Amino acid sequence: MNILKEYRLIPLEEKNGTLKLLVPSSYNPLDVEEIRFRTGKDIELVVVSEEEFAKELQERLSAEEIHIEGEEGEGQESLDLLLAQDDSPAVSLVNTVLIKASTVGASDIHFEPYEDEAVVRLRMDGVLHDILKVPASTYQNVVARIKVMANLNVAEKRIPQDGRIRVKIGNKDLDIRVSVVPTVFGERVVLRLLDKTGSLLTLQQLGLYPEDREKVERLAKKPYGIVLVTGPTGAGKSTTLYAMLLHVKDPKKNIITIEDPVEYQIKGISQIQVNPKVGLTFASGLRSVLRQDPDIIMVGEIRDAETADIAVHAALTGHLVLSTLHTNDAPSAVTRLSDMGIEPFLIASSLEGVIAQRLVRRICENCKEPYQPTEEELRELGIEDYEGPFYRGRGCENCLGTGYRGRIGIFEVLELDDQLKTLITKTQDANEIKKLARTKGYKTMLEDGIRKVKEGITTSNEVISVTKT
Repeated sequence: MNILKEYRLIPLEEKNGTLKLLVPSSYNPLDVEEIRFRTGKDIELVVVSEEEFAKELQERLSAEEIHIEGEEGEGQESLDLLLAQDDSPAVSLVNTVLIKASTVGASDIHFEPYEDEAVVRLRMDGVLHDILKVPASTYQNVVARIKVMANLNVAEKRIPQDGRIRVKIGNKDLDIRVSVVPTVFGERVVLRLLDKTGSLLTLQQLGLYPEDREKVERLAKKPYGIVLVTGPTGAGKSTTLYAMLLHVKDPKKNIITIEDPVEYQIKGISQIQVNPKVGLTFASGLRSVLRQDPDIIMVGEIRDAETADIAVHAALTGHLVLSTLHTNDAPSAVTRLSDMGIEPFLIASSLEGVIAQRLVRRICENCKEPYQPTEEELRELGIEDYEGPFYRGRGCENCLGTGYRGRIGIFEVLELDDQLKTLITKTQDANEIKKLARTKGYKTMLEDGIRKVKEGITTSNEVISVTKT
């Protein structure tokens, strides 16, 4: 008899014929009587608030071993996975994986089929970790269960499908994007987890040093112009844009965003979801938004010359445009806009600043230890005459043995003044722009990363892996 799974009550200890149970304030006395009858033991209750109980229940369920048995029927989805009854092995497995992913703060769940089994992996702090193997016979039912939850066609197995699931796990409201793709050994499923109840980060929480944060705050408060955030996919660009919007959000300002997808809803800001199927692209959306009398426009990404052209003209006609580009560093954004066909004098007139960033994993505070770096390590970072220690995580329960817990950004902020703008009209060479910017106090991402390594925030390996590309 599994009290935790059958009754969603938490057994604490058993002593001298008495079973102690942790229960929420809204517990059902009939359940307690049934447990008393089935176990033949006296029951002692520890009553806690709903919130405290939900948190403890989530931790207990996520720590439970995931057992895989025979077959299933498609169970009905419950509103809250913590209260969902385990109708069948596939339903139980999907629910437990979702609870575990939410508890450890995973951003994605991968279900990958191979010849004789499927592997379930969680992406935590940007790195994939294997958590479970599923027999091929059960895997088909797991995929069917996910499809039912996402309202996808269960019978269609030849073409890719996309959908979404809304679930509640305790006090967390999750919006899950579902992508199903057929492979040789079955359908591969990836779930992207977006926590709707998660609070957005502010500029103070991103990991910007005070001098860079002041620059970003100045850029966010510009009356017009373009401010770009650059970096590869998964570098936290959207998070930085949201932080800038939160910083300037004001009832007196009309702020409109065009995103793909809308990751977080912000009260007081109008957000538009791109939908190419009906012709709503970044470019067409941006054109329409300009007729809505906006003060600040956030464009999820400048992907093509048309969007870039409209964004530049929007900036020149008195709007502040915030957007993202895929470039390796801040000065390269000028070269990229030039490659898209934007005239140099237009870039110089409209571009106000560029923030380039990457994400690095934070050292786990619970198992952090100092060590003396090797000469080779120092040489790779380009450091000379450094006597102090570096830090690393040994690996513990808190960080699942990785030595890391959470992530932080490393940044370079290029603020364009008149001198730099004059240079841009003459040359769009990133190296020339960088050379002049260096004389004005511009610091690279590598330098920002080295500072965080010396302060024991991250490791040299992390900084090298994201900057030496």
